[in-house]
Amino acid sequence: MTPRELIDVTLKKSGWGDLETLERERWIDCQPPFERAHYIEGFNWPDKKFRFKPEWPKVPFKSPWTAGPVDEMPSLPDHWETIELVDCEHPFRLATSPARQFLNSSFNMTPTSLKREGRPTLMMHPDDASALGIADGGRLRVGNRRGEVRLHAKLFEGVRRGVVIAESIWPNSAYEDGCGINSLTGADAIAPFGGAAFHDNKVWVRRTEI
Repeated sequence: MTPRELIDVTLKKSGWGDLETLERERWIDCQPPFERAHYIEGFNWPDKKFRFKPEWPKVPFKSPWTAGPVDEMPSLPDHWETIELVDCEHPFRLATSPARQFLNSSFNMTPTSLKREGRPTLMMHPDDASALGIADGGRLRVGNRRGEVRLHAKLFEGVRRGVVIAESIWPNSAYEDGCGINSLTGADAIAPFGGAAFHDNKVWVRRTEI
């Protein structure tokens, strides 16, 4: 379909008229009536009551499939400890925060951004680095059960002890062995129906000369 045909079909299937009407009237008021938008008429259940204890298999507009550890979800709203916790083998928590000059992969190939960022690094607290014999700019390996990545240390007192930050997202080709930082991050499906996930990751860090 052409772009116009696609827009027209989408509007019709969504119950919002057609492209000709949109072009003539210039906008579509999608806001529900005040009473409905403010739940004065109740919630979208047959009895109009709010559910504090969701029945996931019966929720309206649910996904046709479930994902992740659905059976482990608390039955009532509560804190759910699902993050990866550090252990003796993986004493650091890894964050892959966006690099200032990249924002995301949209800009990681532009010459100015590459020049300002320099190279992939792992930000560490100086005390953590010292305990491992790692100097500023030194080569190191960071890994977990998912994989292993090689980069250079960047010591920074603004990082909490026990936390390391690999500012991203560099293309895989920027790493020595062609293995990018996302080799260490999770891609686990999120309960109950999937969706965007921001995973915590535990890792080990080791000095390397090779």
